[in-house]
Parts: sequence; C-alpha cells; structure tokens
Amino acid sequence: MKVSLSWLNAYVDVRMQLDPLVEALTMAGLEVESVVDRYAFMQTVRVGRVNAVQSHPDADRLKLCAVDLGDRPVAIVCGAPNVRPDLLVAVALPGTEFPDGTILKKSVIRGVASDGMICSEAELALGDDRSGIMELNPDLQVGEPLARALRLTDPVIDIDLTPNRPDCLSIIGIAREIAAIQGTSLKYPDYQFSESSAEIHDQASVTIKAPDLCPRYAARLLKDVTVGPSPFWLRDRLLSVGLRPINNIVDVTNYVMLETGQPLHAFDFDQLAGHKIIVRCAFEGEKFITLDQKERQLTDDTLMICDAERPVAIGGVMGGLNTEIEDTTSRVLIEGAYFNPTSIRKTAKKLGLGTDASHRFERGVDPQGTVKAINRAAKLMLELGGGVSVAGLIDEHPQPVPERTIALSVPNTNRLLGTDFDADRVCSMLEAIEFTVTGIEADTMMVKVPSFRVDVSRPEDLMEEVARIAGYGNIPTTFPVMPSQARQPLEALVLRNRIKHLMCGFGFTEAINYSFVNIKSTRWLLLPEGDRRHAAVNILNPLSEDQTVMRTSMVPGLLDSMQRNLTRGEKDLRLFEIGRIYFATGDEQLPEEVEMLAGLWTGLRRQASWMVKDTPTDFYDGKGVLESLLARLAVKDARFTQLPDNQCHFHRVGHTARILLGKQRIGVLGEVHPRVLKKYDTNQTAFIFELDLNRLAPLVPGTQATRPIPRFPAVPRDITLIVDRSIEAGSILEAVTGRKEELVEAVNLFDAFEGDPIPAGKKSISFRIVYRSQQRTLQDQEINDLHKNLTDSLVIQFTALLPE
Repeated sequence: MKVSLSWLNAYVDVRMQLDPLVEALTMAGLEVESVVDRYAFMQTVRVGRVNAVQSHPDADRLKLCAVDLGDRPVAIVCGAPNVRPDLLVAVALPGTEFPDGTILKKSVIRGVASDGMICSEAELALGDDRSGIMELNPDLQVGEPLARALRLTDPVIDIDLTPNRPDCLSIIGIAREIAAIQGTSLKYPDYQFSESSAEIHDQASVTIKAPDLCPRYAARLLKDVTVGPSPFWLRDRLLSVGLRPINNIVDVTNYVMLETGQPLHAFDFDQLAGHKIIVRCAFEGEKFITLDQKERQLTDDTLMICDAERPVAIGGVMGGLNTEIEDTTSRVLIEGAYFNPTSIRKTAKKLGLGTDASHRFERGVDPQGTVKAINRAAKLMLELGGGVSVAGLIDEHPQPVPERTIALSVPNTNRLLGTDFDADRVCSMLEAIEFTVTGIEADTMMVKVPSFRVDVSRPEDLMEEVARIAGYGNIPTTFPVMPSQARQPLEALVLRNRIKHLMCGFGFTEAINYSFVNIKSTRWLLLPEGDRRHAAVNILNPLSEDQTVMRTSMVPGLLDSMQRNLTRGEKDLRLFEIGRIYFATGDEQLPEEVEMLAGLWTGLRRQASWMVKDTPTDFYDGKGVLESLLARLAVKDARFTQLPDNQCHFHRVGHTARILLGKQRIGVLGEVHPRVLKKYDTNQTAFIFELDLNRLAPLVPGTQATRPIPRFPAVPRDITLIVDRSIEAGSILEAVTGRKEELVEAVNLFDAFEGDPIPAGKKSISFRIVYRSQQRTLQDQEINDLHKNLTDSLVIQFTALLPE
C-alpha cells in the first residue's frame, strides 16, 4: 500500500518527523518497506537565468537560449513562446527522469546542440499548463535545485501489510493509525450533496440471487454528467501512488477506493439492459470479456454482476467492456458492494486476475462502509463532472453482518502482555482506533468492534491492539523463571541418541527420509497378501503422487537413498535410519506407531586401500554390527536363527536371519532379493537389517553391572564337532552357555568347514571355550574333566562325531 504524506495530511495533521513516523508505523504492525520522495528527480532540475535569446538558424519557432546555471552557462534549444531574457526558469539537465518515465538525454535539434531542457509545469507534474515554460520567482537563487528552491517534498511511504489488516488498504485507515500514535484526531471527508426530485427506485433496480456470496449491494444514479479529464489535484494524487488517470468518473472511483478502502465501479447506465442489476452466479462455461479486453471462461461458482440480458462485470474483480464509461456517457450508476472474501479469492486465483479491487475484497472490506463510499464518490463526480444525483439510494442488504462485542479482562490483558495498565488506559487506547467501550464492570470491559476491523473476533485480538498502540518497545522485558534443577531426559530419547552414536561409531551415516511414501513401495518388497505392511494409512492431501501413504516399512526409504547415491557414483554405503512406521487400525482411528532402526550396507567391506584386498560386504558384516550394537546396549542372550523361507519376502532365501530375545522376535537381517533391487534400478548386492525398538527398549537395562579385572589366568580349550549341515552353530553355542557352568567364561566359534574328508551332508565346527575362576587358579585335571563332560554332552545332544 503506497500513500503520500501530502495525501495523509488531508485526514490527519501529521506532526511527527518522517523517520520517527516510519519507525512508529513499523512498530505498530504496518511495516514500511521504503520511502521515496516524489520530487527526488528534481535534484537534476535547477533554477536557471535566461541571459540571451536568439532565433534558431533552421527553425522559425525555435530559439537558442543562453542560460546561466550559477556555476556554468549552457545552451538550450527552446520552442516556448514566453521565453525571454532575465527570466528565471526550471532547467532539466541530461539524465533527469521525468514523472512519466522519460529520461532526458543530450540532443541535437535541427543541427544545434541542446544541453538541457527548459520545462513547463505539466512536464514537471506541477500543474496543467503546457502553453509555455514555467516562470519562476525572480528572488530564487540561480543554480539551486528546483525542489529545494520551491520547498517541494512529498515522501511516498510504501507499507507491506499483512493479510489480516485490510482496514489499512486505505489512506483513511493509515491516517487512523497515525492519529492513534500521535494522540490526535482523524478528519473524515465530506459526504453531503444535494439530490434531484426524481426517485432512483423508479428508474433502476437491484436483485441479489446469491446472498451468500453478496450480502450487500448498493447503487446511486447520476444524470447529466460530463465525462472529461480529471483536474490536476486528482491526477496528481493518483499518480503519487502509481495509478494512471483515465477520466474524471473512473478516476473518482479509484480515488475513493484508495481513500476509504471500498472498491467501487461506475456503469454507463444507458448501456444497462432494462436498467437492472442482477447479482447471480455464472453458468458453467459462460464467457465474458473484461475491461482488459480478454475473454474469460467462467465456472458456476463465479459471482457475476448482470443486467437484464447479460453479464456486465465479474463481481469484486473486474468490470466488462460492454458498460464501461465512455466520452459520451451522461448517466452513471455507481455501485458498491460487500462480497464474500473466500468467493472473490477463489475467483481471482482461478482466473489469474488480480486487481486492486479483488485484493481488497478477498481480505474483507468494511460491510458498513459501502454507502458512505458511494456517497463520497457521488459528491466528487458531481463536483468534477457536473450533473445531478437522482434522489434516493438502492441498498439491498439480505444478510447483514452482525455487530461484534467482546468481553475483555484487564487483568488477563496485563498478564499476557506483561504490563500493568489500568482499565482507563486500556479503554483510551482502544477508543483511539475507534473501538467503542460500552461498559466496565469488575475489571472487565465490553468492547464493540468497528465494522472495518474484520480481523478482530476474540479477546486476544483486542490485547494485541492494546500492545500495538502502547508500543511494543514500551512493554518491559521480563525473563521467565528457570528452575536450576535439570530435568531428566526421556528414556526413549536417551536410547535413540545412544543408538545413533553407536551406529555412527560403526561407520554408518544417518539417513532421514519422508514418512510419506508411494503406495507401490510395499508392493515392490514382494510382500504376501495379508501382510500387515499392506495396511497403510492414506494421506488426505498428499504433496505428490509419490507421497500418498504413510510408510509401513523403512526399507523403501533406504533403498531409494541407495539408488540415488549409486547414480552419483557413491557405491560403498553404510546407512541407518531411526524413525516410525505406521499401520492402519481402521477408519477414524489413530494408526499404530512402531519405532524402528533400519540399516543398509552395500559395496566394499573396507575402504579401498593398497593395504587390504577389495572384499565385498556380506551377511556376516551386518550380523557383526548388530551383535556389537546389542552388546554395547548390554542386551544379552540375543540369538540369530535362520529365517524360514516363507517369511523371507524381500530377502534372498538362505541369506537371512531373524533376531530373537527369548521367544520374542525383535528384528531381521538379510540380503535384499535381486527382484526387489531391480525395482530400484540397481543390481548391486545390498544387506538390510531392521530392529523393533519398541520391543528392544524394555530389554535394555537402565544400569550396567561391572566386575573387577580377573586376578587369575584363563585356560582355553578347543572342541571340534562333526554335525549335520542343518544344525546351526548358534544352537551349539546356546547349549554350552545354557549349562550355566560357573567356570565357563566365554565360548567362541573360530572355524567351520565342509568337504573332503568330512562326510557328505556333514560339517566340521570348532569352538574355543575359555575357563576361568574368580577365586583361584584352575588345575589342568579339573579343566580336562570338565571339558570332557561338556564335550560328551554335546556329542549326545547333537548326534555329533569327534574327529579322529
């Protein structure tokens, strides 16, 4: 919103200096983006004295003028009839940019060089006179910039308004804010004028067929009007804020819109069929040519202003060519309305047609200001275009906007703002911006909201107004009470951070993927029908087609990340992610949320180096990471067992394991199936693991026990068993640890072998058992006896053979 300081002074006596005024407006919520002096261009327009005038050698109407600029003489070619010696004139030097956008350059006119231009009032936008050059007061100082000599200054303030302040999309609205800041009064323009004896209801009518979209429509009729150019003062004010003057009738509608914030439209009354106005919705596919000479195709939710036969305007957006004001127009129908803001916003967006009118209507104009704005426009049109006003006013108002009265508690206001205002101070601040306090009782006041403040609907809005008018900088700064005792962080957060720290220590990089995924992502995992991971939660307003459901697995996100990195040449990846997956539980029910840890390892086991051989990662690398993670979390007795073939799904059969704690499954590990990798446009082997943190968290001990460093030596013994290929080495380890032998400190698998001389269908497995006592040194015979008993029990339990 642009407003010139001279225009503001018509409604409020601006007493503040410019810089404090700009600061005060910004602190009141009206952020000032820029301030530009309208007459800044006159810095290159100087006062000059004409010393001599000669005839142009090649043009009868042109003259050669020698002009003194104080510091130097210049030669200027001029065609004005009133140029003469000893006259003080306004001289524009090359580089001057005039109000109409023209930039003056050095020129040669009929073979003679001209080093500037002697200007008229009209060329400097200081008046209408184009008949000759501007004659200046002889007392002015030669060479002085014209703006300083004539004391011309008119700052134009550009304010960036938030959408909730449509009341300030008007000069009066901003003047009201300045009056409140200064503690002065606001001066409203005159709305009074005389009327003829004829009655408007006998000559025109208004019918509203869409009252939900147009709660109010008013009109006034003028006759015997003369259309012509606007006077200088009106053109000057419109140009000061960037609007192009057209003619006196149209210019008045724009002037009143800027003055009051109420958009108006003027129809050529004689072009309205049946002299009727009908407000209705468009027909689907209906076409209409707007004032910008473009044909618009409309939908059935577009509000139209029509006469008895055809549309004449798109309600709240733009008028049509068929009833625009022309030079021959003599009868003018001025219309003003209050439209549903949502309807106008949708229409303007759908048509791609943003106008000054739609900008105001879609934010909400004053529903009670319609008639005042029409009367103001009628008064100005009668003054500038002559004619008379037909008596009466059409004001169709099928759905009046109810008045709003809000109860405001002064103690609550002070509590939320951190102030100590009394009721009288709060009352005076609200009344300064035209709120009406109807009564105060027990520190609670009833406040009537003015109709132009469409953004105020609750006590907190009134409190904000109090803070604005008081000045945010005047509210004392206080600090909240901060207890010195630190709060214990959430256990779930502590565990999550521990896992992240450990995974980074294992060489993994954290990935963060969207919880929104493509519905096809679970199908790409080859999940069987009935798998709960098909029970995805649909998103009502998805951001894109690739984000239509909540994820039920974190694997697709990691595979997407893998594919993205591979296409960029990053082939060795260790990624992990901690997040939630979501399972639908029924309509109108919150989904079940499960927190998961998922990881992916692909490429080489170690970074390529001359010291080590390039070795691709395998299943046991992933298993080692999980074993180390669980060990660092002090989770004991975790078992890795083969995953049944019918549960592999997206894993390669025979290259998988499920992770158990007791009888509870907490995760899975395996190689990604080649068919799944193909869906992600890659064939590089990858290993995925998943852990259910909801199940794991209760098994992580809050504290960990420690024991002293052993004082006595350990005694290692090896066992080699030949067993069936189907027997898992892990089951043998469990058999050893399950005996709870006090002297058995550790059991490790150190070798596995198949092939000659091992019989077919068999395999050789070797374990190292470490024996130690915390109280004494063990004797060889004691260990030999214990080791033999343990070996014999394993041979019997697993039908094993001992090597010869």
